[in-house]
This record gives sequence, structure tokens and C-alpha cells, in this order.
Amino acid sequence: MAPGAARLALPALLALIGVLVPGLGGAQISVHPPEATIPRGGTVQVNCSTSCDQTPTLGLETQLTKKEVAHGSHWKVFELSDVQEDSHPICFANCGKQIMASMSLAVYWFPERVELLPLPRWQPVGENLTLRCRVPGAGPRGSLTLTLLRGAQELIRRSFAGEPPRARGAVLTATVLARREDHGANFSCRAELDLRPHGLGLFSNSSAPRELRTFALSPDPPRLAVPRLLEVGSERPVRCTLDELFPASEAEVYLALGDHRLSPDITLEGDALVVTATATANAEQEGARQLVCNVTLGGESRETRENVTVYSFPAPVLTLSEPSTPEGKVVTVTCAAGPGALVTLDGIPAVVPGQPAQLQLNATEDDDKRSFFCDASLEVVGETLSKNKSAELRVLYAPRLDDSDCPRSWTWPEGPEQTLRCEARGNPAPSVHCERPDSGAVLALGLQGPVTRALAGTYRCTAVNRQGEAVKEVTVTVEYAPSLDSIGCPEHITWLEGTEVSLSCVAHGVPPPSVSCVHSGEAGVVEGLLHVVREHAGTYRCEATNAQGSVAKTVAVTVEYGPSFEEQSCPSNWTWVEGSGQLFSCNVDGKPEPSVECIGSEGASEGLLLPLASPDSPPGVPSIASGLAPGIYICNATNRHGSMVKTVAVSTESPPQMDESTCPSHQTWLEGAEAAGLACAARGRPSPQVRCSREGVPRPQRLRVSREDAGTYRCLATNMHGTDARTVTVGVEYRPVVAELAASPPGGVRPGGNFTLTCRAEAWPPAQISWRAPPGALNIGLSSNNSTLSVAGAMGSHGGEYECAATNAHGRHARRITVRVAGPWLWVAVGGAAGGAALLAAGAGLAFYVQSTACKKGEYNVQEAESSGEAVCLNGAGGGTGGGTGAEGGTEAADTAEAQAGGEVFAIQLTSA
Repeated sequence: MAPGAARLALPALLALIGVLVPGLGGAQISVHPPEATIPRGGTVQVNCSTSCDQTPTLGLETQLTKKEVAHGSHWKVFELSDVQEDSHPICFANCGKQIMASMSLAVYWFPERVELLPLPRWQPVGENLTLRCRVPGAGPRGSLTLTLLRGAQELIRRSFAGEPPRARGAVLTATVLARREDHGANFSCRAELDLRPHGLGLFSNSSAPRELRTFALSPDPPRLAVPRLLEVGSERPVRCTLDELFPASEAEVYLALGDHRLSPDITLEGDALVVTATATANAEQEGARQLVCNVTLGGESRETRENVTVYSFPAPVLTLSEPSTPEGKVVTVTCAAGPGALVTLDGIPAVVPGQPAQLQLNATEDDDKRSFFCDASLEVVGETLSKNKSAELRVLYAPRLDDSDCPRSWTWPEGPEQTLRCEARGNPAPSVHCERPDSGAVLALGLQGPVTRALAGTYRCTAVNRQGEAVKEVTVTVEYAPSLDSIGCPEHITWLEGTEVSLSCVAHGVPPPSVSCVHSGEAGVVEGLLHVVREHAGTYRCEATNAQGSVAKTVAVTVEYGPSFEEQSCPSNWTWVEGSGQLFSCNVDGKPEPSVECIGSEGASEGLLLPLASPDSPPGVPSIASGLAPGIYICNATNRHGSMVKTVAVSTESPPQMDESTCPSHQTWLEGAEAAGLACAARGRPSPQVRCSREGVPRPQRLRVSREDAGTYRCLATNMHGTDARTVTVGVEYRPVVAELAASPPGGVRPGGNFTLTCRAEAWPPAQISWRAPPGALNIGLSSNNSTLSVAGAMGSHGGEYECAATNAHGRHARRITVRVAGPWLWVAVGGAAGGAALLAAGAGLAFYVQSTACKKGEYNVQEAESSGEAVCLNGAGGGTGGGTGAEGGTEAADTAEAQAGGEVFAIQLTSA
């Protein structure tokens, strides 16, 4: 029998049992769905079906629009469309007698329109505000909830639970107290239709937000500050203030003088409104006028009025018959004003108001730039106002050059800034020009500047205007302190040893200075000829003195001479330490400093230059090339006064040096091998001594290498020129050992169950894990590093001996473990007095299939067996009885089996459905 046929046997068997069970029969009718909730105007499909054993007549009784969309011998599907109200359609069938079944069809209406009734244009703060929300048509009302919101804050929430199912639409009204913080707030209404109890969702919609504008207006009128008098054509500030105003920025302001509206500048200071403007009156407004300030907010106004008198008062007129006149001519001065004004000219009032005042004078030089004053006064509304005007008379006359304004002789010290003045009286103001006849040099008169010796000399000064001219001679003398320049007194002088010289310095100054020079550290003045010796070298202080001061200068004298060698500064024998960076030093005495070259000769590289350190070489000079050969070098010192030769011998030594070639940084030993020392050596002269230690402790003496020898060692090479250190890492490798081989679960493996074998090895380098499984064992899974072997759905073929082997470059080690798969027989029993005989025959056939097919092949789908109620034993080795049959495990090392104390039992147990 095929496995598929066995799987079909159970449904047939169950059908046979259904026929034998009494009480099944009789015609029935059903409707699907029994309940439905749909949106208003929606569509739903209703399935009417019957179990009538003859061909029935099926139908759907309803007042709704219906259409049959599908049918069968015992069922029909009707589509109900444009459903507007709740309904209870009835399915019916004629099957010998009429049978019926009804359904419940509920209709909901989405809250498509949510309206918040309009708010007042302005709402006074502190008064009640009525909010009204309307949701027409939405339903059922019992599932509806309305919420009034201020922004995101809920003000009131009402649920209409308990309303009749057919009730639609809802209205929510609330009264709130208007506050300042509500100004500009958005109010809205949210409707929620909760159909989740009917298997649908929560539907919501919100009204468009409406902005509320609140206001507060003080009952007091504005405070108005205005001028009592306003002159025609003049500008005066106006200020209007109103407190306790909210929102002040929304207020409207009207500010006017008579019927002329002003342009206000509005400033907000908290809840206060400050209005400023500039009032300007014209001639048509002359007389008594009112200035009004009106503030409007929220449809309410506050107003204040003040009286202002507009007047006209032109400034007085002051005239001179000759504003600019030559001296000796008569000038008439007149002061006049408008009607009603009383004028006064230089303190003398007019006879009556409205009449001018006048005076006459014969112009002289003293009247030049004389000022005349004209005052006018006018009485307006009991207040006396005044205005004045002034004028200046210009009298024309020829220039005058006085000694007080233009001295005949000037003497100035050089340096400080002076203003050169040669001024002349006259009108118009004369122009003054001072020029040296010999050179044409011009004095910069009236300008401040430094006095220089170039200004000295005699100048001809001429003052000119259109009335005439004046001429005068002026002498300028400039005195200045001594100076020592590089031409008359050089900063640096060079003398040659053995010659005769004299030290002299020439100074410039007015009056002529005297000059003296003194050698540093000595008191006597240097005079006459000197026979030059090296002791004359040094610094001299030369000082020049006159009546304006003194000046000193330092003169450096250098005495030059030919080169010479000294043993202390240039030794005959040099020892070079390779890599030390220390150059050879050969310092030679001489002026100027001689150039020195040391060239290889006997025993050295022929013609090779020896690198030398200059006396002022900075630290950190690059080291000498290691290729420099020792031997004899000839040193030659030369300057412009001669040369000198010296022979030097060079020998070489070097500090310790270790690298990867002499002391490898990574070394590997094998566990159990004969112990050896670290392979470390160093180059250097004299030959360095090398010692290695770990954490400051020398390595202990061992006959064989052990794992404890692994670690980091520090090797130190030393000779008289220094040390060199190197870190060496020692690794110890060893052969593999399978340290652990275990099974999970440890309590047993049943057919169809899962088990896992874990293998752990110790080795370095890390071992490669490999497995050997029993022949025919399929569907075996391994972990990424092969350390775990897993089986899902164990079968008989999975029983047997498993071997885990660990291998690296130094050897191989293996252990074994035995796994057995075993379980009990399973039986299926079906109860029932009426069907016992039939089930006995079916069970016998099923048992025959299981024993003859599944157990022989060792193959079976555990899930199919459990779901179908079949039972099978998977023992993998031909069977066993009972549920306690076990498996024995064992291990073997180095490919040699070793008996293990006790046994490890693994089993798979199948259970009936």
C-alpha cells in the first residue's frame, strides 16, 4: 500500500463513523453573515444555503434593492445595494416545508459634516461665550461622541450612548468664560463614530477651526498732552496715552487737529497704548481749535479733546544799508516786525508797536565784525512771546603786519612741532606769503609741523588783500643737537694687527659740537696714532656735545689676524661613535674666522671630506654617514690673512643595534622539544652583551619546552656606548586533544526528536574539527566551525557510532560516542459502541501498513503521523520493545577505542494525536 493511500484511509473512516452516529439529519437553512454593519448607501452580499436533501427553492425576503450574483444547487448569493436604513432580510427555502433564517443589517453614517457655529467678531473678556457644535445625519447616535476643543485642549466631551439605533445627528452646546489668553485661540468640534464593537474601526472628523478675538477696554478716556499755543508753520509734539487695553495692537487710533488728521506713531508698552504725532498748523487754521484723540477696539471707543490756539508771529527783519563797506562810510541799521509786535534795536525800543527802530554810524576799523541785535515781542492769549535776529557789519581796510602777530626774528629748537604764524590784520582777510629770496623756499604758515634745520634762513613776508598790501622781513634760526652719522663716524672699523691707525669721529650740529672717544673699560680718551695689537679690538664710546645736547655712539673695532691651530680646540686623535650624531670638532683661531677642511689621506678614503661641527652648531645635527672610514686626515685652515695645516687620526666605534635579522620579534617553540635559548644577537663595537628576561625575571632552566614558556620577553644589548632593547614574543605550539565529546539531551533520543553532539578540542595552532557518522545517516547539520553536529527529526539510520577528530600541524586525536534511536509502539483507539466493529477492521489495516512499510524503511514524517493519529516505532536497528531502550556511548583516543564506564541513552518517543 502506498503512503498516500494510507493517509486517505483516515478521512474515509471518519465519514463512515458519521453515518453510523445517530441524531444527524433534518433540513436546515443558514444565512451568512448573520450580522453586518455597513456605511449608508453601501453594498453587502448575503449567502443563503440549506442542507435540504432535495433541490429546494431558495430566496431572500427584503425591501432593499437586491440582485442574485451567484448560486448553486443548495445556495444562492444576493447583493443588496444602496442600503439607507437598518434592515432584517430573511432567507427562506421550500424543502417539504418552508424554513427561514433572518439576518441583522445595521447602517452607519460617517460624520461628513461637523460644524462649529460662527463666533462673535469680538468677545469682551470676562463675559460668557456660547459654543455650539452640530453634526447632521451622522449615526447611529448611540455610537457618536462630540468634543468641543480650544486648540488641542478638550473643553467638553459628550457621548450619546443609549440613544435609539435609528437616531441620527447630534448637537452639543457649551458656555465658557472668555479670557485674555483666548485671544487668537482656535476653537473646533470633533465628532467620533465608534463602530469597533461591530468589528469596524473608529471614524472621526473635525470642523474647520474658528478663531476667537477677545478684548478689554478701559472705561477711562485717553490722556492727551498737547501744546496750548501752536505757531503757524511750526511743528509741536502731541502725545495720547490709554491704559488697560487688550489687545493693544488691535486698537484703531484717530488723532486730528480740527478737521486735519495727523499721522500718529503708535507704541505698545504692555497693556498701554502710546500715540505720538507732530502737529503742524497753517494760516487757514489760525485761531482756537480742538485736538481730538479717539481709540476704538472691539466696536467700542474712548475719546479726549483739548483746546489749541493757532497763531502767526513772523521773525523780525534786521537790515544794514551797507553790510560790507569801506572804512569812513555812513551805514544805516533798521529793525522791523509784523503788526502788533514791539521791536527793540540794540536795547533801544521803537516808539509804538508795529513801527521800526533805526540807527546810523560812520564805519571805522573798530566797527569791523560788529554785531547788531533786533528783538520782537508779541502777546498771545495772555502769554508774551519773543523772537530775535542779529546781523554783522563788515568794514573793509588794508593789511597791517604787527610785530605781535608776525615777529621779525624766530629761534626754534629742532624737533618739537610748532605752528608757524605770521598773521596780518585787514578786511577782507589778507593772504600772507613768506618766501626765501635766495632759494624760493616757502614757510607753511598756520600749519603745525616739526621744526627742521631746512627752515633756517631769511624770509620776505607779504600780506595782500584788495584794499592794499604790507611787506616785512623775518629771520628764522633752527638749533639742533649733535649727530654722528656713518660717514663721519662709522659703526664698524677693521684694523690689521701690526699696522698704525688713528680713531676719529666727525659730528654735525648747531652750534658745532666737540667729540671724544673712550675704549670700553678704560678711562682715558683715545688720541693720536695707535700701533695695532689684538687688545685694541673691542667697543669704543664716542660722544658729541653742544648747547642743544649730546649724542653718543658705539664704534666696534675688529682686529684681524691669520689662522692658528691649538691641540685643545682641534685634537690630533678623534674617536667617532657611529650613530651618535656628534660631528668632529676642529676650531681654529683667526680673524676673520678661517674655513677648515679635513681631507682623507693615509688609511682613509682618499679625498673624502671629514664632516666638521662649527663652533655655533645647534643641537640635533644629523648623524655622520656610517660609511665614513677611519684613518689619517689632513686639516687645512685658511682666511684672507694666511693658512695653516694639521694632521689628525680618526678611529670608529658603535653602540649596540638589534633588528629583525639579529633578534626576530616573533619566535615559536614546540611543547616537549628540547629547551633552547632565545635567538637574539646584537651588532656593535665593542661587541655588546645580550640578556633576555620576562617581566624582569630571567627564564627558568628547563629540559623541555612547556606552555608556561609562552609570553613576551625583553632582550637588552649593552656596551660602553649605550644599550638597545627589543621585545620578543614567544609562542608555544602543541598537539591537539579532544577534551570533551558530549550529547544533548543527555536523557535520551526518541524517533522524530532532535539531538546535538558537541566536540571541544585543545590545540595550538587551533585544530580543524571533522566528524564521521554512521552509514546512511542523512540530514546532519554542522556549525560554522564544525564543533557541533545536530540532527532534527531523528530516524533509525541516525543510530550508531559517531567520531570527532581534531587535527593540526603537530598531530591528530579522536574520540567516539554511540547514539541509539528507539521508542514504543503507538496505538490508535476510536471509541463508540455503535462503530466499534468497523473501527477494528480499519485499525488492523493501518497497523499492517505501519509495520510492513514505515518500520522497514526507517522513514516516516513525524508531523504527519501525529496529525493523522497513526503510530509507528522508529528503532533504526530493527526494533525494540518498550519505551526504555537505550544507547551506549564510548570514546577512543589516538584512533584506539577505549571502553567507557556506563552507557549514554538517546531515544525518540512518538505520541498519538
